[in-house]
Amino acid sequence: MNYLKGKHIVLGITGGIAAYKSVVLLRLLVKAGAEVQVVITPSGKEFITPVTLSALSGKPVICDFFTANTGEWHSHVDIGLWADAMVVAPATACTLAKMATGVADNMLVTTYLSAKAPVFVAPAMDLDMMAHPSTLRNLDTLRADGVTVIEPETGELASHLVGRGRMEEPEKIAGALNRFFTVGQSLLGKKVLITAGPTYERIDPVRFIGNFSTGKMGYALAAEAARRGAEVTLVSGPVALSRPAGVHVVYVESARQMLEAAEKAFVEADIAIMAAAVADYAPEQYVGHKIKREHDEVDSIRLVKNPDIAATLGKSKRAGQTLVGFALETDNGLANAREKLERKNLDMIVLNSLSDKGAGFGTDTNKITVITCDGETAFPLKSKADVAADIIDCITA
Repeated sequence: MNYLKGKHIVLGITGGIAAYKSVVLLRLLVKAGAEVQVVITPSGKEFITPVTLSALSGKPVICDFFTANTGEWHSHVDIGLWADAMVVAPATACTLAKMATGVADNMLVTTYLSAKAPVFVAPAMDLDMMAHPSTLRNLDTLRADGVTVIEPETGELASHLVGRGRMEEPEKIAGALNRFFTVGQSLLGKKVLITAGPTYERIDPVRFIGNFSTGKMGYALAAEAARRGAEVTLVSGPVALSRPAGVHVVYVESARQMLEAAEKAFVEADIAIMAAAVADYAPEQYVGHKIKREHDEVDSIRLVKNPDIAATLGKSKRAGQTLVGFALETDNGLANAREKLERKNLDMIVLNSLSDKGAGFGTDTNKITVITCDGETAFPLKSKADVAADIIDCITA
């Protein structure tokens, strides 16, 4: 935790049972040498007392806009400017909604709206609230606004039900903050190209050949690279994700469109990460009208190979550029990934497997092995945001 020493941290605490963990988090931050200002919501005080928090932080706890008996004003603007980082833990569904929509009716949310420093939230709520479309929508909005979501764990909740919604452990939250200050602006001044999502290869106006990629891994990489100061161009296939904050997105549909956009951005890129799940094949012919079952006889669809985007960029890679590929394998993963590393002239390849539970398409987690010509490093199952940080750590090491 060396990188937390001397840092100014705003710790926001909201009204959830996980507030008891915030006491541990506060102690960890102070022990690491950080200066912590606690901002608590009125309902948060029902779960943990300001006296305890003040004793641990060495600072008065702020809840209201002013002190009633003296009229002393607590400036949310000054607190927002003072902070090197702000973390809201626990972040309840109510507070997440207010942050996402700018409902500034308490000191915590007004401080968030005034913060110039990076903001982290650690959601904590019951599983049904966590899975509700409104909560998921609010989290997507916050991510698009540049907020880092420290994903909740799955386990027993206050309701005694078991599911996703448990606030991440204080040690891991403190570790996420420490890592943020460790990497800092490690990509400042760098231009980074990332591809993400699937490609759709049209058969007719309503049908296509594609795959189950959601683009979450590529979007997480784009958000992480931007957070580290890079100028990021994200070439995205069709996905249902919000644009990451500070990222330039080029939307495409087919593999050939993705290749064209990637080649254009690669000319000036320092780093290129090919995270898209590009369709290997496309129909040889496109039918301009909807194929009708009643009238059109289709015995077969002839397929042609799509261009290999990573290999194409590998052929034009110049000295000083770093090219990273992805390999999704079902068997002989390491051998197949190493073959692709050499054949496509990559500097690094990221291997994940559909056989690993929680990894691959459509999940919020991934389990990877990073392979270079010098060796390989395997990582445990993590959130895709954490996986993105691991990958970029490997690139910048």
